[in-house]
Amino acid sequence: MAQPYPLCSFINPKFPNFNHTFKTFFSYQPHNSLHDKNLNHPVAKISSLSKTKIRVNPKTLTSKPIKPETAISSLKSCDANEQQVSQILSGLGGSVKQSYAEYILNNISNPETAILALKYFQQKIVPKNHVILYNALFKLFWKIKDFKKAQKLFDEMLQRGVKPNTHTFQNLIRCAALCSLPHKSVELFERMPSYGCKQDCNVASSMIYVYARIGNVDMALKLYDNAKKEKWDIKPVAFSALIKMYGILENDDACLSVYNDMKVLGVKPDMILYNALLYAMGRAARVKDANDVYVDMRKDEFKPNWATYSALLEAYSRGRLSDEALSVYKEMKKKGMTLNKFLYRSLIDMCADIGYIDEAVEIFEDMKRSGTCKPNNFIYSSLIKLYACNGNILEAEAMLNEMINCGLKPNVLVLTMLVQCYGNAKRTDDVVNIFNQFWDVGITPNDELCDSLLYVMTQIPKEELGKITNCIEKANPKLGYIVTYLMEEKEDDGYFIMNETSELLSSADEYVKKSLCNSLIDICYNLGMKDRARDLLDLGLLLEIYSDLQLRSETQWCLNLKKLSVGAAMTALHVWLDDLTKVIESGEELPQVLAICTFPWKRNHADKALASVFESNLKELNFPFDKATNKIGWFFTTSQDAKSWLQSRGSTETVADLNSTVLDVLAGLS
Repeated sequence: MAQPYPLCSFINPKFPNFNHTFKTFFSYQPHNSLHDKNLNHPVAKISSLSKTKIRVNPKTLTSKPIKPETAISSLKSCDANEQQVSQILSGLGGSVKQSYAEYILNNISNPETAILALKYFQQKIVPKNHVILYNALFKLFWKIKDFKKAQKLFDEMLQRGVKPNTHTFQNLIRCAALCSLPHKSVELFERMPSYGCKQDCNVASSMIYVYARIGNVDMALKLYDNAKKEKWDIKPVAFSALIKMYGILENDDACLSVYNDMKVLGVKPDMILYNALLYAMGRAARVKDANDVYVDMRKDEFKPNWATYSALLEAYSRGRLSDEALSVYKEMKKKGMTLNKFLYRSLIDMCADIGYIDEAVEIFEDMKRSGTCKPNNFIYSSLIKLYACNGNILEAEAMLNEMINCGLKPNVLVLTMLVQCYGNAKRTDDVVNIFNQFWDVGITPNDELCDSLLYVMTQIPKEELGKITNCIEKANPKLGYIVTYLMEEKEDDGYFIMNETSELLSSADEYVKKSLCNSLIDICYNLGMKDRARDLLDLGLLLEIYSDLQLRSETQWCLNLKKLSVGAAMTALHVWLDDLTKVIESGEELPQVLAICTFPWKRNHADKALASVFESNLKELNFPFDKATNKIGWFFTTSQDAKSWLQSRGSTETVADLNSTVLDVLAGLS
């Protein structure tokens, strides 16, 4: 049967005799008996004889060469075997233009066919131009992300003595990078000088991308600075990689600097770059910058995709912009986008932090319905924290039970939240029970848990302190010993216990040092042990746990009680009043204005009422401090009024009266 390619039926002009009939694809008739029989018919004989007498001019049968587009179309549908590829390409004629060969190779999608076509063209194109043919295939290989074939062909190219050029390395480097083989890209880049090849804008962009991805900051920036110096056209992929590199290094300003460079250089960002920058700003909680980038993206007419919404959601959640975060969440749900566990976690953690109970529960239920991810320890811990901090004990307990029923093991963070919750409700027995329950299953206490247990002691009646002390002795024997000693009513040298306390506070985690010291002072203050409270305050100042308690200028002295608990703040006030009395007694002048700044601590309503405690005390004592109308938590008086009040009453009487009044107010808050 004839070949299905008409290109294969061309007449070869080298044949010696053309005086015979040619049977082409279109004139061929199969041999059969009916045909032989018809030849016996008289008319058929005459017709047959007349055909044999026709003489054919060979020049009229020489076929016109096919166009490259026709060859490309035929190559797409043929099998990848050498015979078919050669037959199709032979239709281009005896000599093939280099531009045709390059054009055809650049438009073949099947790598096997392309290799066979390369082999054919190598016989038609002069050897010095073979590198152009190889480059066309290297370009194909990075398009299909097949570095293995590219490397094999590169080795063959070198063996044949074909010298690579800059375009060769450009394609190979890009192919390796796209195949997640950055080390291969680096090897190729380092081999370029040995072949006399210099980098161009494309090589520079690819290598900036490679070095940025592998974290080689110095090389990435060296190439980037050189590219800017040479005024090369740096590709968006290089800028994206630099932004991702700086994002990993948490250098947010550098991310924005690269973005601004793009604007100056006139490079238009693509969607990948916008999302990379949004992600960096989101992880750094730089909400304003994330918004600005998002506005630029919309101005460039890019439509937000899942990655965009994900980055915005993280930015708004970390920045605690609840309305914006919930708006993005609803838009994603409306568009049918699926949230992952990290996004659910960010949203629920935000809601837990700002007290959005209903919203958190809605998101939690949506997460369970989604079927794509299940709540983990962190999610349950955040919800227990949310309920615990808002005093919803039943809901917190229910969430704990659900967590356990799901096969998840509560951690020390959950125990800490529940201890605080029961402590705020003054449910001492529940604190003990939940602590022992977790202790029995092997939960290891940490400094934050000990801090919470100590805090509970500042909230409960004196007769119940021993119950919590027993828990503290289990969790941290050294802290338990210190608390027990401080509670004992005996007169002795406190140097040893203060040394022990100093060691404990110095070794504690940084974020709980101040709250530990606050609670220790509160316990002593609540028990009326003002001297020990003062000693602990002095220790806190010595260890720099408290700083800037007293701010002085020529015209104003300020007692700064920011982030002090009630007991610690009142102890600091005692010391300050004594210092003011000593200044007056020494004959020194007070500044024109005296001020007290109160600022809420954390975890309970009594701490938030610090300003109220001060206001009540000052009224009871007739102390001439007036509450500021334009600054929350501030109290002011003049030096003349303060001096008159301090001189009218001895410092001993003042402190005694203040002690009595403060304890009465604290009792009322309890």
